[in-house]
Formats: sequence, structure tokens, C-alpha cells
Amino acid sequence: MKKGKVYIVGAGPGDPKLITVYGLECIQNSDVIVYDRLVNKQLLNYAKQDAELIYCGKLPDKHHLTQEQINEILVNKALDGNIVTRLKGGDPFVFGRGAEEAEILAKQNISYEVIPGITSGIAAPAYAGIPVTHRECSSSFAIVTGHGSVEKGTDHINWPALAQGIDTIVFYMGIGNLSNICKKLVESGRNPETLVAVIQWGTTLLQKTVTGDLETIEDKVKESNITNPAIVLVGQVVKIREKVKWFEKNIIP
Repeated sequence: MKKGKVYIVGAGPGDPKLITVYGLECIQNSDVIVYDRLVNKQLLNYAKQDAELIYCGKLPDKHHLTQEQINEILVNKALDGNIVTRLKGGDPFVFGRGAEEAEILAKQNISYEVIPGITSGIAAPAYAGIPVTHRECSSSFAIVTGHGSVEKGTDHINWPALAQGIDTIVFYMGIGNLSNICKKLVESGRNPETLVAVIQWGTTLLQKTVTGDLETIEDKVKESNITNPAIVLVGQVVKIREKVKWFEKNIIP
């Protein structure tokens, strides 16, 4: 039997129109679609009528399928001769474990392609009217995982370098660790009055943005009941929002 092929596809940050043309073609042509929690379900409407849809979404600390099970599904479906789309929120190579899945496929000599997607750390701020770079106040930005814990030995961030060397910092998966993020940045030399925006469900009609600074943002997030999924953006670019915010002002009912 002829082996199938796997397409590791970035579905974009939430708005279904932000998927790439190539990514959409993969959905349309696949026999099997293995999709994550943050993928907009509207994209599945483009699948073939007889396509097999497999949900493998993950909540923090709650996995519908383990990564090992997902890997096994991709391998087995491809070995059965199927065209498989592994559909991931955002970009598959930005905190998406896409490279891990590609390694498994390569090890099994299964043909695959990686189709990049728009990542939420750039798209959500853009929809909130915040550029990650700006000629006047930001010539650098970094994307950082935000759930590391000193207690658990999973905090591998060079906080002084981040706090003092990067103008705009975007934290993924950091909303539950917001207090520690703010504390670490200030302790490492960042001005406590540095502006912060927290954007929940970016690029969707559920988008909600809260702004403050490193001293006030935690209380504001609690007051606004902001929860996952959300990104935390630290930097003076947040001030641009009042001038150019457009999505929440013009699109959201």
C-alpha cells in the first residue's frame, strides 16, 4: 500500500479568514484532519464530506489525547495511505509541537510538509491596535513561553536579558502566571510603569483587551475576568492602541 502524507498546518490565531491559502487547500483535500482546541471549528466546514475529523484538544493540565497518542494517530493514518492534515492553532512551529511531530514522521519515513500560520503573538496585538514594533518606541520583540515555574524547575528564562534587552515582550500561556511574570521583570530591571496589554481570544468576536502597567495589570485582569486563551504583551507600544485600535471599536458588536 502506498504511504499517505501529512501536512502540519497552522490554522492562524482564531479568525478563520486568517488561514493561508495553502493551509485551506490542505483542509479541503485531506482524508483525515487531526485538530486542536484553539482551531476555529468553521475551518472544518471546508473538509471533504467523508473526511475523518479527530479532535485532540488540550486544556492546561487536561489532555484529550496525549502527545504520544497524537503522534501514533498521524503515523498510522499516513501508513494507511491517507492524506492527513494536522491542524494547529497559530503557527505549528511557535509553541505548537509541530517540530516534534515532524521528527516522528521523518523517523517513520513518512512524507510531510509544514505550512506556517499566523501566530497569535503578532495577530492578537494587531487586532487590538498594538504593533509589536514601532519606529518611535520598539525596535525589538520577543515571543516567550509564560508558564515556567521556579518551583517546578521549568523557568528557563534569562529574565535580566529579557527585561533590559527587549523592547516588546509577548508571553504565551502566561495568564495563570501573570503575577510572577510582572514580578520577575521588575526585579530584573524593567520599569514598573512599563505598559502591559492582555488580550483574550484575539482576532475573534470574543476578543477582549485589558491594559495597565507591570504594577496594575494583575488586578485589572482579575477585575475583567480574563482567562485562557490570552497573550500578555509588555512594552510601550501599548500606548499606540488608543490611536489605532480598530477591531473592538468597529467590528465587535
